[in-house]
Amino acid sequence: MTVVGPFGLSVRDQALEADVQAGLAAVEGGLIEATKSEVPFITEAAQHLVRAGGKRFRPLLVMLAAQFGDPYAPGVVPSAVVVELTHLATLYHDDVMDEADVRRGVPSANTRWGNSVAVLTGDFLFARASHILADLGPEAVRIQAEAFERLVTGQILETAGPRDGRDPIDHYLDVIGGKTGSLIAVSGRFGAMMSGADETVVDVLTQYGERLGVAFQLADDVLDIASDSHESGKTPGTDLREGIPTLPVLRLRERVERLGLAEDIALSELLDSDLTDDARHAEALSLLRAHPALEQARRDTVRYAEEARSTLAPLPECGAKAALVELCDAVVHRAG
Repeated sequence: MTVVGPFGLSVRDQALEADVQAGLAAVEGGLIEATKSEVPFITEAAQHLVRAGGKRFRPLLVMLAAQFGDPYAPGVVPSAVVVELTHLATLYHDDVMDEADVRRGVPSANTRWGNSVAVLTGDFLFARASHILADLGPEAVRIQAEAFERLVTGQILETAGPRDGRDPIDHYLDVIGGKTGSLIAVSGRFGAMMSGADETVVDVLTQYGERLGVAFQLADDVLDIASDSHESGKTPGTDLREGIPTLPVLRLRERVERLGLAEDIALSELLDSDLTDDARHAEALSLLRAHPALEQARRDTVRYAEEARSTLAPLPECGAKAALVELCDAVVHRAG
């Protein structure tokens, strides 16, 4: 058994491992090349998060999806670079909106250089992704544009909140389907499409990516509450501090509506208070870690991961399919 990619994903097929490792190495080189500028400061800022590392979850999915066609096809690696550049660009913007101090275990770009530089660096990465896309053809450009629209729509919906009468949890699942699921769905789609896989395979891997993306974000929600900064690479409880209700908080509020328990009401009121105060924030984080709402969020993560796994049923049995199944397990394991 060998280990490759994020979460210690194990790959038992030596040829598959070699392909995936070679592909990810090529993506890493492509990311460095794509973030170079004639202006040294722009290069430094653009490569800040690239060099900080990361799970490279999206490129890994591209490489695995490409195994259902020709994994050496010329569009595979560039498409993986595109999805990772797009993801990195959103992180620069997210950290500004969240006023985050840490990302991937290093100071966030906004902390190091200020909000303006962080936003413009994200824009620079989007521009470089678009430049690469132009060589992949109009269909790739259209797919990426649609995903980017969904991503931005998800962010706006999160900011606006649910409309009157809308279930907050349903609203939140729509938000993360756009913010996270859309780009991970594109990762599966690009890998299969660029490799020349059959259209039915492309559809399966797109659906798989969408569901896995939601599970991935739900696992992140759990991790943000349950882990320390060493595990997650960012400050725990960032969303709590910013008043952004993720699934554990929404499950708590649902429980308040359903049961009306005094301790749940007290915790909900604490979470709605000013959590920029460090002591209050620490208390809220501690109480939520011990609350049944966090376990419910874990169960939700498992459900979406199982849905992702079930979409793979039509695919032929092979090492790549086994690795995709294991990715579902790895996402769930991440949530504890």
